[in-house]
Amino acid sequence: MVEVTLPIVLQIVQTIALIVGIAYYLTIMRSQQRTRELTLESQELARKSQEHALETRHTQMFMQIYNESHNNPSFIDAYTRLAGYDIRTYEEFLAIMEDEDNNKASARVGMFYEGVGVLVREGYLNIRLFALLMTGMTRSWWERIYKSWIEEGREKRNFRRWMSESEYLYKELMKYIEENPELKT
Repeated sequence: MVEVTLPIVLQIVQTIALIVGIAYYLTIMRSQQRTRELTLESQELARKSQEHALETRHTQMFMQIYNESHNNPSFIDAYTRLAGYDIRTYEEFLAIMEDEDNNKASARVGMFYEGVGVLVREGYLNIRLFALLMTGMTRSWWERIYKSWIEEGREKRNFRRWMSESEYLYKELMKYIEENPELKT
């Protein structure tokens, strides 16, 4: 028979304590790892939620802009008033703007596109939305009213940034359409 002595009992207790300690350590490590995983998942969900909220806000802003143009009688009147012109020189532009109503219409529509250009340039609005819903009006406005003489007008006014955001909007729109031929009109 085996004699159980105090040193043997102490070794058994030490071994059991060591096994319990290792098991406890492994449990704690697994718990911390799971906590880190849950934290990362939570952060990822929060990031996606923020992205979604931002996309929603951008879409709401775009729809407000769309409504400001397409559902606003004063904008439609201003746009329609000038849509019939095909201005080729700065002098033609000045002659047409002598009419006070034409001048107001040009300011109304021009400042609309300037504002939209700033929002697109700064990344608050996605050019894709304009390509999908507002290509026709935007292209027509720039190509018929400003495109052929804007550089001459900027020189004569000594204002290099005159209508630069509208031009930026137009160029970004055309670049996007070129990259997405299914949107060509």
